[in-house]
Amino acid sequence: MLGAEYVCIKTEDDLLLVRNCVRQLAASLGFGVLDATRVMTAAVELGRNTLIHGEGGHMQAAIIMQRNTKGIRLDFEDTGPGIPDIDLALTDGYTSKNGMGLGLGGAKRLVNELTIVPLAPRGVRVRAISWLDRN
Repeated sequence: MLGAEYVCIKTEDDLLLVRNCVRQLAASLGFGVLDATRVMTAAVELGRNTLIHGEGGHMQAAIIMQRNTKGIRLDFEDTGPGIPDIDLALTDGYTSKNGMGLGLGGAKRLVNELTIVPLAPRGVRVRAISWLDRN
């Protein structure tokens, strides 16, 4: 991990901080406009899920390196009720609230890697990774 930023997510305004943090990291790594937009969009969607479904939490964003390739790792963590069925939650159209049901599935398509880990006794950690070279 080369550099890390921490953003508390408690209000809608914090989603702008999430977006700006990820934008700055993407720019510092040399992400192109399209790839930067993808990772920023995924970050805002995951941040919104943290706020709405997870009852607030935080994001830790870090620059990482693997086999000479740099990337951005985003860890969203909350202490909400959790996700009872992760596979169902990743299905387009599924929503446990009033949304469009595109958050987790959409975020998964926008990044290279997405993992969801239930936390005990409550909460979820969602990790998204976007590599500089998407090939």
